[in-house]
Amino acid sequence: MNANTRIAVITIIGAFMLSMMPLPDWAQDFRPDWVTLVLIYWTMALPASIGVTIAWCAGLMLDVSHGALLGQHALGLMLVIYIIHVQHQRLRVASLVQQAILILFLLLMKQAIVLWVSGIMGHAPDSWLYFMPSLSSALLWPWVYIILRDLRRKFALKTHY
Repeated sequence: MNANTRIAVITIIGAFMLSMMPLPDWAQDFRPDWVTLVLIYWTMALPASIGVTIAWCAGLMLDVSHGALLGQHALGLMLVIYIIHVQHQRLRVASLVQQAILILFLLLMKQAIVLWVSGIMGHAPDSWLYFMPSLSSALLWPWVYIILRDLRRKFALKTHY
């Protein structure tokens, strides 16, 4: 495992920690989708190492941590990462605002898939705030991108000496 893959795994674990961190009641509906954001970044940065298989495994871990139907988050996350993987070269040259807009739509799609499966199982949410994590994640994307890019560059520089 090379240095970039190690830092990717560490940041994905950190994203899982952030997704399970307790928040005040008013902020629960606005919790960003940390795992998806971090996986999107690493899929764009390291498409040969991070892809659909990692997304499937991370989605299964999200299902277990949220107590959801096994495969529910995995299906949505896998679809998002597949689209990012196919379009990663185009996304790299897009501005952060353009990337954030695309990520908003991809996260809405992911949440719609999760909502669809929840609805089939009879566990659909009763509030329109269900889609707010997509908006908060899209707003946080530029900072997530910059922080992870700087982390990757800093870590890569340290491994060359």
